[in-house]
Amino acid sequence: MSESAPALFFCDKSVMVPRISEIDYIPALLDVCEKEKINALIPTIDTDLLILSQNKDRFKKIGTEVVISDSDRIAICRDKRLTTAFFESCGLCCPKTCDDYKKYKEGLPAFIKPKDGSSSINAFKVQNLEELEAYAHKISDYIIQPFIEGTEYTVDAFCDFDGNPIYITPRIRLSVRSGEVLKTKIAQDETIISEVKALINRYKPCGQITIQLIRQKGTHKDFYIEINPRFGGGAPLSIKAGADSAEALIKLIDGQKLSYCPNAAKDGDIYSRFDQSIKVTS
Repeated sequence: MSESAPALFFCDKSVMVPRISEIDYIPALLDVCEKEKINALIPTIDTDLLILSQNKDRFKKIGTEVVISDSDRIAICRDKRLTTAFFESCGLCCPKTCDDYKKYKEGLPAFIKPKDGSSSINAFKVQNLEELEAYAHKISDYIIQPFIEGTEYTVDAFCDFDGNPIYITPRIRLSVRSGEVLKTKIAQDETIISEVKALINRYKPCGQITIQLIRQKGTHKDFYIEINPRFGGGAPLSIKAGADSAEALIKLIDGQKLSYCPNAAKDGDIYSRFDQSIKVTS
């Protein structure tokens, strides 16, 4: 929706569309997909997910596959209270969640954040009850979870259109900025891979999902934090390492059947991201 967006300067063709919140957003996308004979529409930001999942059938009628899980699956991820309940239904550990600072009893420090937040926006670590109350008044619809100290992991999981896993790539978050990973280390941990297989079996995602967890210091217990049912910002790192979900997606759209490929990304490899400056005026 912005002519100065840097990604446009790497594309073969660009089209301006309305904001997601505007009523003609979906009709505009449908028009573009039909005119350009688009095979696949791939959401990459949280605010896009629910509306596109709710309109998957409209796109399918014109030959465009929206690579996104069904809307009931998206709802689980967009409300962190539902996410916690889902983790528990999978038999996975997760921090206990509370949505009233007056009733929070899980100890300090703690994290308070929006129930439908992303990119660490309005997410705060609090050290005492006074800070907790102050941030509770600042964030309109929040959850509180105890702070889990340990090693942070992201898992890039890519599945076929029926929810069967093709790649599962755990990686350690070595350095993070504004909620997105800057440096990462591929860590083919069999415990995490087994846990994520159990999650996928219940969730049945379409395409890419990104799962975050913390392995608690001392106990080595995995606490699952959130699911992003899309390509995460660090997904290119797993692709570079060998779990090429972009190529796999093209093959799926082409009608090929793919099977699970264990340890596709090279264990122990470290990857780093960097910014570029792009001239956006002629």
